[in-house]
Amino acid sequence: MSLHIGAKKGDIAETILLPGDPLRAKWIAETFFENPVCFNKIRNMYGYTGTYNGKRISVMGTGMGVPSTSIYAHELITEYGVKNLIRVGSAGSYQNHVKIRDIVLAMAASSSSGVNKLRFGGADYAPTASFYLFQKALGVAKSKGIPLKAGNIFTSDEFYEDDFNAYKKWSEFGILCVEMETAGLYTIAAKHQVNALTILTISDSLVTKESISSEARETTFKEMIEIALELA
Repeated sequence: MSLHIGAKKGDIAETILLPGDPLRAKWIAETFFENPVCFNKIRNMYGYTGTYNGKRISVMGTGMGVPSTSIYAHELITEYGVKNLIRVGSAGSYQNHVKIRDIVLAMAASSSSGVNKLRFGGADYAPTASFYLFQKALGVAKSKGIPLKAGNIFTSDEFYEDDFNAYKKWSEFGILCVEMETAGLYTIAAKHQVNALTILTISDSLVTKESISSEARETTFKEMIEIALELA
């Protein structure tokens, strides 16, 4: 066991999917895994290991935000030997051409989080995806005929911002969408020299004000999950 994960050594596969919502982790395991076994219930942050097309794979929730995600990523890597961490999450679009239910690969993650400012003495650090997983995801999507968008995303420390129009500055500089975890995940993965990739499905748009329900976010996004599972 680690401090926040109740698994034993060997209970977690080298490749893990990381949704923010622990109930989405449960849904992924019960929907896609063969013979899923629950390895974690601490803090109700459900984690499961099973097989997909004969390959061993795990899934676990991370909670919301950079601090929570960074804690779980650190323990998964250092205590359980995880080598490939794939975030599967929802995001809000910052661009007219990024539509509801579009799938986005995060090449890099700009952020309002102060974690890396603290880590690097006030300097900027640019957290980026694993080229290996990014390239592999492109191939999987192409083989399945699933269209993708890829580019820089924004990891925010705020869900409810005081200035709703603040996103427009990021939009002007080509940021595709906003979420709350990737900058932390990519940084921890880089520190420990393992692979990380974020795959997002657009659940709402700050441009058009469209959105889908929280229930749909929890139990849909099938194409995004299929891409992630094939990376095992």
